[in-house]
Amino acid sequence: MTQPTIPARRPPSPAPDPLRRTVDEEALARCAEEPIAVPGAIQPHGALLAVSESDLTVVVASANAAEALGTDPTGATLADLLTPAELDRLRAALAGDLAEAEPLRVAPGGAELDLVLSRSGGLLVTEWEPVAGAEQAGAAWHRRLPTVLQRLSAPTTLEGLTAVLAREVRALTGFDRVMVYRFDAEWNGEVVAEDRRDDLEPFLGLHYPAGDIPAQARALYATNWMRLIPDATYTPVPLEPPLVPGTGRPLDLSGVMLRSVSPVHLEYLANMGVTASMSVSLIDRGRLWGLISCHGYSGAHRPSHADRTAAEFLGRTASLLLHTTVGAAERDGVVAVAQREAELVAAIGRTPRTPAAALVDGDLTVLDLLPATGAAVRLDGRLHLLGSTPPAGRVAAVVPAVLRAGGATDRLTLTLPGFDDVADDASGVLAVEVGGGRGDYLAWFRPETPREVSWGGDPRTSKVTGGRLSPRWSFARWTETVRGTARPWREHEVGAARALAGHLGEAVLARAGEDDRLSAALQRTLLLDGLPEVPGVALGARYRPSEADVVGGDWYDLVPLPSGRLAVVLGDAAGHGLTAASVTAQLRHALRAALLRDEGPGAALAELNRLVAALLPGEMATAVVVQLDPATGELALASAGHLPAVHAGHGTARLVTDGRGPALGLLDVADYPQVTMRLDAGDRLLLYSDGLVERRDRPLPEGLEMVRAVVAGGAGGPQEVVDAVFTGLDPAGTDDVTVVGLALV
Repeated sequence: MTQPTIPARRPPSPAPDPLRRTVDEEALARCAEEPIAVPGAIQPHGALLAVSESDLTVVVASANAAEALGTDPTGATLADLLTPAELDRLRAALAGDLAEAEPLRVAPGGAELDLVLSRSGGLLVTEWEPVAGAEQAGAAWHRRLPTVLQRLSAPTTLEGLTAVLAREVRALTGFDRVMVYRFDAEWNGEVVAEDRRDDLEPFLGLHYPAGDIPAQARALYATNWMRLIPDATYTPVPLEPPLVPGTGRPLDLSGVMLRSVSPVHLEYLANMGVTASMSVSLIDRGRLWGLISCHGYSGAHRPSHADRTAAEFLGRTASLLLHTTVGAAERDGVVAVAQREAELVAAIGRTPRTPAAALVDGDLTVLDLLPATGAAVRLDGRLHLLGSTPPAGRVAAVVPAVLRAGGATDRLTLTLPGFDDVADDASGVLAVEVGGGRGDYLAWFRPETPREVSWGGDPRTSKVTGGRLSPRWSFARWTETVRGTARPWREHEVGAARALAGHLGEAVLARAGEDDRLSAALQRTLLLDGLPEVPGVALGARYRPSEADVVGGDWYDLVPLPSGRLAVVLGDAAGHGLTAASVTAQLRHALRAALLRDEGPGAALAELNRLVAALLPGEMATAVVVQLDPATGELALASAGHLPAVHAGHGTARLVTDGRGPALGLLDVADYPQVTMRLDAGDRLLLYSDGLVERRDRPLPEGLEMVRAVVAGGAGGPQEVVDAVFTGLDPAGTDDVTVVGLALV
């Protein structure tokens, strides 16, 4: 709707009342929705005819067409307005690509006009612009075009490229001021180059709010390279009829050079004292990068069509150079980051089983990868912090929030609520996930870097009049200190972070696969191939690993004792995977040795607890041990923090809550009392791990009661009861589950 322009300096306007903000936002929304592509009018420095392409009959005409063409075109065809030679050139242009067609020089009323062709809504749109009155740079400038192009391609910096561009476009077009205007990520603009009349105030370095050029205006700039307003005081010329016959819709003027501009933009220009303006789009790889913005302050100014075409050519050439010029300035930084990334990947490759150490403890750490003051590595659920970072608890909150918001921000506290306390260390956050579904990540932090930004006028002082947004009156330099922002993350920095996380994820997955293979082999040594046949005893068992790991910490065992009795064990070591499996193996073999002393289950658990305290500090497990005399049915039971066994007999079932001591590893020395009972013929005893009964949607007492009820109502031998318990409780797959049953026969 507006293009970046600034008039003479005026006194700064007062800041607006915050209570008006909602009204201003509503007005901005209406401004952003203004149908600028279908204004129903054109600028008066030319005329427009929309004709049916099949017979060239005039369908829509601007109200000034008769004056501009020297004859009334109502009901006429283009054949009535053009000479046969002109008509032949027109038809030849229509047979080709109109985008490549040169303006046709015609003289329907004796005066020479440039005829420009385009298509819209099924009609051929013809724009007729007088040759007379247009300022021309002359043949001398156009003979310099090869030299101009050499100068344009010579600079190796963005500053050099844009400075040449501003200077040459001003020399070509004759405007009083030419600026190169660059958009940032939020569509605010900055003047990055300028060539001006000596008596004009410089605008280089000034910023302009995104609202100066609303989204629908930027969309037109992205498709139309050129925009011209020769006289900012013009009176719009309406189209007649205002709606296209047969469609009932206004004519779309998106691609029309004569299109009338928004009244808000004309007011904007008037406020600034700008009397003529022109812009050329700068587009980098399909995205609007900025504008060449040209201003005149001394009355109407209309460069010739040839000069405007040359200016557009310079803009298109500069657009092609933008990527390589900006890239050249960043190349050294890109190469350095890539080298550090390669070194970190190599370090991970040398220590695949300890990738966190490779990133945290080496001469080159993850903090060195990017320009940042802090970094975080979360692997296998453990968080490592380097440099200046928020506290660990805040990192655990900040990083997932940033990942959900896209993974990178240079204004954390301004875009995500609730993190004002970490601005000093983490106004900028770059976070990348490490594959594996464990919530692991890499993150880098940049501190707040307060900076001064000079605006072309206070961007808060636009006014709402009668529900319509009016542009601000003052465009004097207005400086503010921007807080809550950090140095932005560059594209190559984000790419390097993602690449490192990808390599790390592959290493983690490879290690996990190796761990799974080792765990599976170890698990096979912990599980019985089949239940042994024990005279006088019927046995049943079932084991199911967790869905998240190949193996867990569950194990069960049957140990014949020298006295002829049978020890039945069910245990659960904390954790999953290879570590839990290795701990489980040590516990199983140590408990076997203790049981073979035949001193009872309580003594065996006490001995095992001493071993855990001495040799496996920090590890913890639960276990229940049953010692059964098959000849008499006498049974002794001791538990180390394990869930209660279920004893069923004579039509009832109860939870065995006696004979309980602390979990293994909880205390250095502990006593384990044991309870004795009799297992009569037909009785059943069920042992199980916590994976059977623990569910998020069910309290533990309810799960225990369900086990008791299923065992009480179960029929058949121990294996049938075990299967019935599995079916009845439907245990979740988040933990491994083991159930063992026994009975006398």
